[in-house]
Amino acid sequence: MNNIHINYDQLLQEVDLYISACKTMDGILSDITGLLKSKVYHYDWVGFYLLDKDQSILILGPFSGKPTEHTQIQVGKGVCGQVAENNQLKIVQDISQEGNYIACSIDVQSEIVVPILKDGQFVAEIDIDSHSPAPFTLEDEIFLTSICQKLSVLF
Repeated sequence: MNNIHINYDQLLQEVDLYISACKTMDGILSDITGLLKSKVYHYDWVGFYLLDKDQSILILGPFSGKPTEHTQIQVGKGVCGQVAENNQLKIVQDISQEGNYIACSIDVQSEIVVPILKDGQFVAEIDIDSHSPAPFTLEDEIFLTSICQKLSVLF
C-alpha cells in the first residue's frame, strides 16, 4: 500500500467548486473524473454510468482513464449492474474472486462502485478501477459517498 497522504477534505471542496461552476452535468462529471484520477494514486480509471430507465441499462458517461468497450451495462450484470440493482456501494478488493465481474482491462485488480441516489432512487454511479491490490479503505467509501450525495442534486 502506498503511504501517500490524500487530502480528501480538500478534494471535496474542489468537487463543490465544480458543482457550483454552472457547467453542464457532463462538464461537471468530466471535471470530477479528471480530478479524482489525477489526485488519488490508486484511482486508475474513474467513470460515471448513468441509468437509462426505459431500457434498464447503464450508459457510460464521462470518464478518465483508458477507453473501455463497456459503454452499456445491463442492470444486474457485473459489479456496476449489481450496484444499480440494489443501490448499495460495492467494493471488490480482488476482482479475480468476483464471479460476476466484467473485465475492462487486464491491469485492473480491484474496483469500487458507489450509487448516486435521487430521492432514494438509483440514477447513476461512480465506478473506480484500481491497478493496486486491495487499496480501498473506509476513507474511500466515505469520500466517494459524499461526492455521490453532492452530485445527486444534478439529476
